Amino acid sequence: MPPVEPMLSKAIDAIPDGDYVFEPKWDGFRSIVFRDGDEVEIGSRNERPMTRYFPELVDAVLSELPRRCVIDGEIILPDFTAGRLDFEALQLRLHPAASRVRKLAAETPAHFVAFDLLALADEDYTERPFTDRRAALEQALAAVKSPIHVTPATTDHEVAARWFTQFEGAGLDGLVAKPKDGVYEPNKRVMFKIKHERTADCVVAGFRPHKTGADAIGSLLLGLYKPDGQLASIGVVGALPMATRRALRVELDPLITTFDGHPWNWAAMVPEGTRTPRAAEYSRWNVGKDLSFTPLRPERVLEVRYDHMEGPRLRHTGQFVRWRPDRTPQSCTFDQLEEPVNFDLGEILSTPLPPNDPGPSDG
Repeated sequence: MPPVEPMLSKAIDAIPDGDYVFEPKWDGFRSIVFRDGDEVEIGSRNERPMTRYFPELVDAVLSELPRRCVIDGEIILPDFTAGRLDFEALQLRLHPAASRVRKLAAETPAHFVAFDLLALADEDYTERPFTDRRAALEQALAAVKSPIHVTPATTDHEVAARWFTQFEGAGLDGLVAKPKDGVYEPNKRVMFKIKHERTADCVVAGFRPHKTGADAIGSLLLGLYKPDGQLASIGVVGALPMATRRALRVELDPLITTFDGHPWNWAAMVPEGTRTPRAAEYSRWNVGKDLSFTPLRPERVLEVRYDHMEGPRLRHTGQFVRWRPDRTPQSCTFDQLEEPVNFDLGEILSTPLPPNDPGPSDG
């Protein structure tokens, strides 16, 4: 019965050797789907119900999944025209208004990718080895149709390495490695994730104070220059030790400036009294979170570690690597970013197992 905490993964630097099943790491909302006859619940990673936000998936679960089952997977939003996942559009699906939820469900329907089986009919599968769970999942979902999918899986290390490179072009996040004989352990980091990791030199153009007070940095705002010479906002760096946050607040104090002449003087770009990123912008992901910031003269360059971009922005919060006093701000352009090779998302979703791969169901 819900809620059930999902099994988690810990990050490692390389694809591991040994007896593992490898799957693509999907970039969406981790969810556990519960069906009992006509009742459906969709739980999130933090065990909060997601059911109301995805009515089209409730219909798909009732149509495609076994009458009584609990299945772990990922809610994704494919953009088949672009051939990749659209996480930004997926975020917009979490809307409080029922009318808006219905509208978005029709305009940007989500899909569900299944990758583990926790229960089927009266059987609890969580104490069984993953290879048994995967075989049962493949059998139970053998006839499912879009928007329900079974994730591709392989035991071949060469295939996994190829997926790691190819699938990024479709917006996927890397690989997950699951021990073949592992049982399902809720809230335990017993799987492994191998994510793409890159660095970029970015301009620091502002900061937000830490929630504990104005004497510490909460996050640094990053920018890169476009070909037309404009500084584009690409994301933030956070997750710093408190001592570093306080030291940065003192270090950056001389660079504090006004919005007049600042490249991100968004208030000057819209009519007076309207909602602006500077004065009254709030996160659609964390309702009520103030996204206003303190502007800095864009003179400092910071090397940032990141996994991948979504359009012109960092998909996740960047990680502080080091200051780059040897770089000029104007040299920090989008040209330095490595572009993944394009790969059609539809090909991934329509091919549960690669050709000639015996698959994990063979043990």
